[in-house]
Amino acid sequence: MPTGRLAVVAAVASVAVLVLPVTPVIALVAVDLVVLVIALVDWGRATTPSRLGFERHIPAVVALGGQVQVRWRVGNTGARKVDVALADQLAPSLHAGSRRARLMVPPGGSASTNTTLCPSRRGRFEISEVTLRVTGPWGLAARQGRRQVPSVLRVYPPLGSVRDAELRIDRQRVLEVGLRSARALGGGTDFEALREYGGDDDYRRIDWAATARTGKPIVRTYRSERNQRVLCLLDCGRTMAGRVSGVPRLEHAMDGLLALSAVTGRLGDRCGLVAFDDQVRAVVPPIRQGGMGQVAEAVYRLEAALVESDYRAAFLTARTRFRRRALLVVLSELSEAAVEESLLPALPLVARDHVVILAAVRDPVVAAWAEGSSGGTPGTGEAEAAYRQAAAISAMAGRRRTAARLRGLGVTVVDSEPGRLAGELADTYLHLKATGRL
Repeated sequence: MPTGRLAVVAAVASVAVLVLPVTPVIALVAVDLVVLVIALVDWGRATTPSRLGFERHIPAVVALGGQVQVRWRVGNTGARKVDVALADQLAPSLHAGSRRARLMVPPGGSASTNTTLCPSRRGRFEISEVTLRVTGPWGLAARQGRRQVPSVLRVYPPLGSVRDAELRIDRQRVLEVGLRSARALGGGTDFEALREYGGDDDYRRIDWAATARTGKPIVRTYRSERNQRVLCLLDCGRTMAGRVSGVPRLEHAMDGLLALSAVTGRLGDRCGLVAFDDQVRAVVPPIRQGGMGQVAEAVYRLEAALVESDYRAAFLTARTRFRRRALLVVLSELSEAAVEESLLPALPLVARDHVVILAAVRDPVVAAWAEGSSGGTPGTGEAEAAYRQAAAISAMAGRRRTAARLRGLGVTVVDSEPGRLAGELADTYLHLKATGRL
């Protein structure tokens, strides 16, 4: 109840009772009764919240790090204007500009306002309950009620690296039918067209029959194969819960995953997904149209679990469900112990029939420690710094041994710093495609 208006009513009531020959106690009771009666009348004249229309307009999807506008609209079918205050059920991690608003809604009309959301984590956010408070015409009392207006906001992983990967394709002058560079390297095997011989063409591609017909040198042009399969295996086990540059390794892996799915779609290939920890969590069959959208829909709710990853189960799922030869991209961590215990024993299941890439992100802080730098940790004693440097050197050496062992088994290893994994993974895919290894 507004204090100013209540004070005016109380003053009027006090004057009224003071002129009457009553005791002070009776006068105070009379003032309270007068104020209560006036407030009850005002409350009774206030519009019931359930009679107001309410709509919440919110986009279905937003990428992490982006912004989205939420619009509230309140409708009034009554004959008087209403003063409405609302409070929406917005999670703290959505970082709303404000979850409250106040509107003056004209009779027979509507009013709207909006706020901005800046989500700080991935996931599915169900927004349902909104509280409406309608103030009476005198401003002395209000009716309050809750409404259930279900809405869902899905926060996807950030898409910045997707745009960067697509720019890499444009810079390499990728056509809809494939890479020009693939033709120069001789990796393309799909016949595309005949054209007149140029000075930079390989003479081995001269089509002698066409040359004889036309009377001038004609060469065959080829394009990179399309409709090939790229299957990403996303590790969601305990090693992916470790933080690099402030976020879990899983977030970096998802960044690379979405960038790769966008690149494969641009080049006419099919991208699928198997997400796993100690069991398979999500499967997306290799598709070409809308592949990135389906992959993003499958992974945006996944979180790293503190369990050992079962590579054998993931590889068996890939073999049994997708029998055709494919490029397998394992997004995991180059932890020496985890690779030796679980990945290496399972690798023979797929290494013979598929091309395998292992993509991981390395911690630049550990690299800085190995070089003797503080790595952003001030106030470290000399002995502690020496022990930390020794541990970092050991960890980096183990990482290099693991990568070398995987390369010896025919696995292409992409070990990148944060922010560069997506680009280097896309480059590796483009190189394999250009050289005909797929």
